[in-house]
Amino acid sequence: MQHRRFNPNPARLLIGLASVLASTLGIASQKLIDNVSHHYADSDGVKIHYVKTGSGPLVVMIHGFPDYWYSWRAQMEVLKDNFTVVAMDQRGYNLSSQPEGIAAYAMPNLVADVAAVVAAEGADKATVVGHDWGGAVAWQVAFALPEMVENLVIMNLPHPNGFARELANNEEQRRNSDYAQRFIAGSADDPTIIGGSPMTAQSLSAWVRDADAREQYVQAFERSDFAAMLNFYKANYPRSGENSAVAPSTPPPPLAMPLLIFHGLEDTALHSDGLNNTWDWTEKDVTIVTVPGAGHFVQQDAPALVSDTMRWWLSNRSRR
Repeated sequence: MQHRRFNPNPARLLIGLASVLASTLGIASQKLIDNVSHHYADSDGVKIHYVKTGSGPLVVMIHGFPDYWYSWRAQMEVLKDNFTVVAMDQRGYNLSSQPEGIAAYAMPNLVADVAAVVAAEGADKATVVGHDWGGAVAWQVAFALPEMVENLVIMNLPHPNGFARELANNEEQRRNSDYAQRFIAGSADDPTIIGGSPMTAQSLSAWVRDADAREQYVQAFERSDFAAMLNFYKANYPRSGENSAVAPSTPPPPLAMPLLIFHGLEDTALHSDGLNNTWDWTEKDVTIVTVPGAGHFVQQDAPALVSDTMRWWLSNRSRR
């Protein structure tokens, strides 16, 4: 898959527009923080915190690493007029429980957390949205509990079959995954674990471009458990020659629900070639949106495109 890098022009106009947009999003984001309601679901004794806004069919959003529910602020603002939008803190993060031990972060427990949130909302079905590790969990929820997933939306995490293929055959993807192997072997106390820096609330928030949002992230990560963040990798990320739900040796069942994928093409962790053949592993329609100029956090790098496309796509597929 070949793609060109996005090089916008004229620069002055875009800088001005970006400044106005950042200001507008900052005001909207603070309003969202003030207006969401906070809830907890019980997942076999583990408290899963989530926020909620809007009304209509249920949409459950799952963040990745290093992130928390606030990652979805732009999408929540756009969807809330037509959907009940719930954004989770995964276990170990922010206001959710932080159980000790690697086994607590094994994939069946992460899947159960999502099911607990859906049940806490009194629903039998939901659109499940996931990014990064949230995408890994969302894929597995769709495979394990297809009756619960009305639609599946994935951001920057290829189908497990595609990821397994790229890890086996794509040298660039293997290099891109070196960081994950360091996480598996290392600990939260290692002084160079995050790109040569220690694991702190500040280093984990360095990727957040908006200064006001970054401060929210620092506060959330100060409430989080860094060892728990690494346990997602230790419990689930594929090691050489080993089977993993993230990149399985035995293909999972065909997807039984419509699928929407967003992928920022500047992602340096997950190669876009992993998207190839996704349509061969589903029973329903597949929509793939690749985004030049956006990186791994596509929902924040291209918030308008992602949010508006999600609203259009879901409006044509969700029950009222």
